[in-house]
Amino acid sequence: MSNSFRLDGKVALVTGASYGIGFAIATAMAEAGATIVFNDIKQELVDKGIAAYKEAGITAHGYVCDVTDEDAVNALVAKIEAEVGVIDILVNNAGIIKRIPMVEMSAKDFRQVIDVDLNAPFIVSKAVIPSMIKKGGGKIINICSMMSELGRETVSAYAAAKGGLKMLTKNIASEYGQYNIQCNGIGPGYIATPQTAPLREPQPDGSKHPFDQFILAKTPANRWGEASDLGGPAVFLASPASDFVNGHILYVDGGILAYIGKQP
Repeated sequence: MSNSFRLDGKVALVTGASYGIGFAIATAMAEAGATIVFNDIKQELVDKGIAAYKEAGITAHGYVCDVTDEDAVNALVAKIEAEVGVIDILVNNAGIIKRIPMVEMSAKDFRQVIDVDLNAPFIVSKAVIPSMIKKGGGKIINICSMMSELGRETVSAYAAAKGGLKMLTKNIASEYGQYNIQCNGIGPGYIATPQTAPLREPQPDGSKHPFDQFILAKTPANRWGEASDLGGPAVFLASPASDFVNGHILYVDGGILAYIGKQP
């Protein structure tokens, strides 16, 4: 049974995986035997990523690419196929968020979030699917969000994009499942990363940050997630163990979406 979770001989492209959640997912896939390819938008980020993978004992292939640029993505996929091999696993991880009240948000900012968080997964998926079909199958994993299900103040663009990404996931599964391509999503909960560190720092009086208190009260697990918590689910969805799982969003949130919250 353990062999069903192995990724030996597979090439995995994880977008935006120089650090953070993407890096953790790619590291877990490498430990399961996959060859890791990643991109980022700047060479300095790619260089930092390669150094981080090397420190972890992983030989990763890094490329500069803007995943919102269709021509650049097509060129990237062709280059990966020539230099590394056909992409067996795609993780659409690259994303941004802009926390701005909706009535204060410009249409330009809204479009930018949609472009990175929804259009880019469409563009990259479209680029890899033809070779997956020729090879006889493949795995696509979209990094969705709890905002694929819930709304929240100041994240109208992000919620719209991640809700759309959930439905893109289901549609790819519907359209290309016949070719042995499984497309699923992972919806992370609140993850402890350097970006969220300020929200978890104790207050001057020693009390928890108000947002930290809010998240812990909403999470049955009573903790923030770690990026490593996403590794197992990602390996599962990338492996033969999930060959009959398609169009599913796996929420890795410590139980937030299952929980109405504590009584005041």
